[in-house]
Amino acid sequence: MIFTWRTVQRKTTRSALLFTLRSASILFLVAALVSPFLVLYNEEEQILFLADRSASTSSTSEEIDAFIEQSLRSKKVDQTVGLYSFAGDFRTDASLTKEQVRIPEVESLGEVGDTDIEKALSLANAIGSQESAKRIVLLTDGLQTRGDALSYLEKSTDSRVQIDVAQLNHQTFPDAALTKLDVPRTAYAGQQQLMTIEVNASDRTTGTLHLYQDDRPLGEESIELIPGENQFTYPLPAVDAGLVKYEAKLVVENDHFLENNRMFAAVTVQGQPSVLVVETDDHPSVIPGLLDQNTLNVVTLQAKDLPSTLSGYLPYQAIIFDNVPGTVVGEEKMALIEQTVKNFGTGFMMTGGTDSFGLGGYFKTPIETLLPVEMEVKGKEELPSLGLVITMDRSGSMSGSKLALAREAAARSVDLLREKDTFGFTAFDDSIWEVVPVGPLDDKKDVTEKILSVPAAGGTNIFPSVAKAYEDLADLSLQRKHVILLTDGQSPMPAGYLEIIEEAKSNNTTLSTVGIGSDADQSLLEAMAVAGGGRYYGVSDESTVPAILSRETITMTRTYIEDDPFYMKLGNIAEWNELFAKGIPQMNAYIATTAKQTADVAAISPKEDPILAEWKYGLGRTVAFTSDSSGKWSGELAAWEKYPEFWNTAMTRILPSYSSAPYVLTQSAGGKFTITDTSGEAAFLEVSAVTESGEEIDVMEDQTSPGKTNISLEAAPGLVYISVTDDQNRLFETGVTIPYGEEYRPKEPNEDLLAAIAKETGGRVLNNPKEAFRSLPYRGEERRSITTWLLLGSLLLFFADITLRRFSRFAPVVRKKLTVNGLETGGQTSVTELLKQKRKR
Repeated sequence: MIFTWRTVQRKTTRSALLFTLRSASILFLVAALVSPFLVLYNEEEQILFLADRSASTSSTSEEIDAFIEQSLRSKKVDQTVGLYSFAGDFRTDASLTKEQVRIPEVESLGEVGDTDIEKALSLANAIGSQESAKRIVLLTDGLQTRGDALSYLEKSTDSRVQIDVAQLNHQTFPDAALTKLDVPRTAYAGQQQLMTIEVNASDRTTGTLHLYQDDRPLGEESIELIPGENQFTYPLPAVDAGLVKYEAKLVVENDHFLENNRMFAAVTVQGQPSVLVVETDDHPSVIPGLLDQNTLNVVTLQAKDLPSTLSGYLPYQAIIFDNVPGTVVGEEKMALIEQTVKNFGTGFMMTGGTDSFGLGGYFKTPIETLLPVEMEVKGKEELPSLGLVITMDRSGSMSGSKLALAREAAARSVDLLREKDTFGFTAFDDSIWEVVPVGPLDDKKDVTEKILSVPAAGGTNIFPSVAKAYEDLADLSLQRKHVILLTDGQSPMPAGYLEIIEEAKSNNTTLSTVGIGSDADQSLLEAMAVAGGGRYYGVSDESTVPAILSRETITMTRTYIEDDPFYMKLGNIAEWNELFAKGIPQMNAYIATTAKQTADVAAISPKEDPILAEWKYGLGRTVAFTSDSSGKWSGELAAWEKYPEFWNTAMTRILPSYSSAPYVLTQSAGGKFTITDTSGEAAFLEVSAVTESGEEIDVMEDQTSPGKTNISLEAAPGLVYISVTDDQNRLFETGVTIPYGEEYRPKEPNEDLLAAIAKETGGRVLNNPKEAFRSLPYRGEERRSITTWLLLGSLLLFFADITLRRFSRFAPVVRKKLTVNGLETGGQTSVTELLKQKRKR
């Protein structure tokens, strides 16, 4: 700009003014590009109390509250305060405010088994105004089990946050903890094994060790403990093939942490395969007597006694459901079986009968998911017209899982109906709520959404809703009319209610009842079902409700039993074709199903319904045989000389075909493990992990070298089953313990960490609670941008410059014109005056 000014030849006042305006405009614009700001000081101070509520500080709640309460008495008017709690998670107890704060009654946090100081500080830093000065008062024992608080602070760039620490001096309680449960990872059937248990005790004491195998007691022993490590060894009884679960439980009087008193282990026992045949009292199975007992270990179990944990199924290499109703099994146990097949290669087979497949209530269940057939029959002949009304108790006692499962059950019934069927849904408490009026089922999606939105409320008055259902169905011309009542309670009934039900039955309207839980009036509901010509279901396991409603709906909507004698037509599976090479016996009946798209159908009926179908599901194989095993439906097949061979062939189709893998699994810390392939043959591994409750866990895999893979499991403490497969068709199964965290190991507070945190941020280790509200050594800063003002100034100066330049061009012209006009006027005046003077002469 200086150079430009020096090159100007004529430096006038006008040119100087224009140059100044243009230069100022450019300078303002350049200044705006660097985003300048003004710094305004903020006098507000924010004080955040961050209280450690983890398990290791469980005895210090009163100490924490007393410290905060004393500190609050010193709060200044211009200071804001907030109260927060943390463990593995974070919670706001009282939001930032300038008002007086009272300490609320706090509940336990969700993740008390961990202490994450880094996460707590990070979240606390983000609270409130970032321009104000802030002090975090950290009340903790410093025993962090997650994160690294000091590393986080060293990387932090916020210099206006000061952290004071108040050390929590929790009491030292006597504690004894299981630290090791060691059994061989693999063994052979009949081989005796040794279990090694280690216990760490803080004091000399006595206790009792309880040992379990597959949730069954093995024994117990009184033990004496000395301070430090204590080791005990026990011989284990020989077992059959399968994955066997062991558990050790320690009971010590006045033990502080109960969470560290249980450990688990699992052993893969190799030997003769075990097959579980599931039956009911109504339909005893003939299959155990047909299987080869020399090569198979066959176990028979009642459906009502099925295990409720994953470990109850893993000892078996195959499971057979022989005409077992889903209404007895329940969806929770079905889900465990589905995980056993999918992730651990267990085979599964279902046979037909009056209580199986669709008639057993397996529609949209985990069992249907793993089978090669669907329960719903598609593409069949015209079915009878149907009217179905479901009346559901929605009283307060139905809240929670009862109502959720009842709604899901009703929604499944809607899926089984055709759109031209008549449907209605009524919810009742003290009064009736007609959720879906009785009428044609035009929009299944809308009806399902309405059903799933019903909340729980009110008391229980049963019969008005049933009477309304009868009234709505009475005048409809339908071939089948049915009412389903679900309730968990009791209710007074009007006089003559059974006569009303019987009259409705005579008018082709039947009634089935479902009593959920022990509080339901079972005698009343059973009497109603008998009078209504339907069925009564007394439910102790509420997870069976969806199967019950599916069964009821299927029974009403379709004739699933095909009972015309027939001969199977074979498919293209060599093993089955070879079995029937010399002829196919005649059969009497089967349950109609639909083969899934990728299923291998070994035999079909003349109507092209699957009789024998199989497929691979996850790591396991499953078979569906839609006729029965007893001979009532299977006819001449059951009398055939090769009938035992039929069932043994089925077993060869579903038993795992994997070979044993030479893997070694070692545990490092927490949920971290290393899997080593000692043969060095595997190119890749596929790892699955499932908890005892059947929940799949995400597995983080990291192959560090050929034949060695590190895995990490994010799971709660307890037993986790691991399945490993490779490209060599090998399978390795085991169970591992996710140990209790360091939070449950008695330790002294980490004074060094607390002092380092305070030093890093210029804070203090507080002994006096009043110091928490001392003035901060710096003020908050608020930055106000002036970019907009600079741009506006540049724009105004630019327009001023343009305006002056434009209008200054016309100034000389105006002046010249004014001069010329003046001369012309003056000339004319002079001539006139001369002429006047000449005349006078």
